[in-house]
Amino acid sequence: MNPISRFFSRLTLVPQGITLVAAGFLPIFAIVSMFPIVASMIGHFQTDPDAASKVPLMVTAPGLTVALLAPFAGFFVDRFGRRRLLLGCTLFYGVFGTLPFFLDDLDHIFASRLALGICEAGILTIVNTLIGDYWDDERRRNWLFLQGVVGPFLASGVILLSGMVASVRWNGGFLVYLVAFPIFLAMLAFLFEPKGAAAHDNPEPNASHHDGSSSAFPFGAAIAVAAMTLFASAQYYVFIVNGSIAFGEIGVKDPAAVAQMSFLPSLFVMVGALIFRLLSGRSNAVQLGTFLGILGTGLAIIGLARGPAEMITGLCIQQTGAGMAVPTLIAWAQTKFPFAHRGRGMGIWTGAFFFGQFSSPWLVHNVVGLVGSMQGAFLCAGITALVVTAGALVRAGIGGTGTRVMA
Repeated sequence: MNPISRFFSRLTLVPQGITLVAAGFLPIFAIVSMFPIVASMIGHFQTDPDAASKVPLMVTAPGLTVALLAPFAGFFVDRFGRRRLLLGCTLFYGVFGTLPFFLDDLDHIFASRLALGICEAGILTIVNTLIGDYWDDERRRNWLFLQGVVGPFLASGVILLSGMVASVRWNGGFLVYLVAFPIFLAMLAFLFEPKGAAAHDNPEPNASHHDGSSSAFPFGAAIAVAAMTLFASAQYYVFIVNGSIAFGEIGVKDPAAVAQMSFLPSLFVMVGALIFRLLSGRSNAVQLGTFLGILGTGLAIIGLARGPAEMITGLCIQQTGAGMAVPTLIAWAQTKFPFAHRGRGMGIWTGAFFFGQFSSPWLVHNVVGLVGSMQGAFLCAGITALVVTAGALVRAGIGGTGTRVMA
């Protein structure tokens, strides 16, 4: 059996897997669709003197709600179950997501984005919990890899479409949230409530007991997961939120042109997903260090770019690292929590990831104030990621093996 056939033979619960892969990208698709329209939204609200800082924060405002509520969502998931909560969150995600299309007040849009974050907190927490519930470690990685391969096709199309619509109507990108409704119907048809601790529960040996029924919550592991995820997420969103501004500093200001120049580099996310799968037998520190090293290198090149060709080169590298981000962080975090604590554990992961999303534009805005340009902020972010990469690889002993080594 060839490697491709062997890979697909290891996929089980296919309708459930496809549904969860699509649902897991709902918040990612949504913020990616905002990337080409940040500059045009700032222009639309130019009468607001704070628009330059409020619009990027509006894009990531759901991250604040998620950061605050996801750990509590995890508690409810462990207490009351997965499926019904996921259905409700997805339905209202579609409602609140499309609402800004009908609004023309920045404060009202900001409020709707905060409400959207409540739904995102539930969706990501429950999706990542169900991935741990439905499959063992090897099959989890297969589905996370497939998510990394399939997602970029959809995300690239969303970027291109959003940029085209933004050239006609400044808030057209919010229509991407309509995709939540067919995903809701797929959840209704295919997802089921898992029953108790599954035989494939395999948290790290010292994290808890096998069934999770009599063990204390692993606070040490949760702190490590939260800290690394927060840092990695802040780096991950630097380009997504501020990329169009960096393009503007090299003379590319039209949203459609930015979207077109970003289309092919965005496909390099698939290369990152492939690297994630190839490194699945290495230590967590090696996986995390590789991801941050590639991402940081791309950010630094974007910061140093003086023309479109250099910008696109940096973007290709940055997108490769971005393709490793979510599967690497999720696969690592899922090894830390057994069934009984998985909802809370993934709630903490989700909260940290989206607090990084919300805080990233604020951090970048302040760095811009210090260094004088958006590209300078990109360079600083890249250097910081490379410093953390060096620390992760030193801890791994440069080439340690074993997927359960704690980073």
